[in-house]
Amino acid sequence: MGLGGFIILIAVGAILTFATDWQMDSVNVDLVGWIMMIVGIIGVFVYASIARRRRMVVPPSTTVVSEDERRGI
Repeated sequence: MGLGGFIILIAVGAILTFATDWQMDSVNVDLVGWIMMIVGIIGVFVYASIARRRRMVVPPSTTVVSEDERRGI
């Protein structure tokens, strides 16, 4: 799931929690909304940490050449 999916989870969870007044006998819609928001927030943080690690640039290691190797001895 990408960053957009996690943001959608947060938005849908907020809509279920704050903007609806649905009542269901077996499901607490507010709790489902809170859970969706929490999962979305955790997903955004995990996605950001993975993306930060992918952006790290490791410089290539350089080999040390001695003077004897340059002269061909």
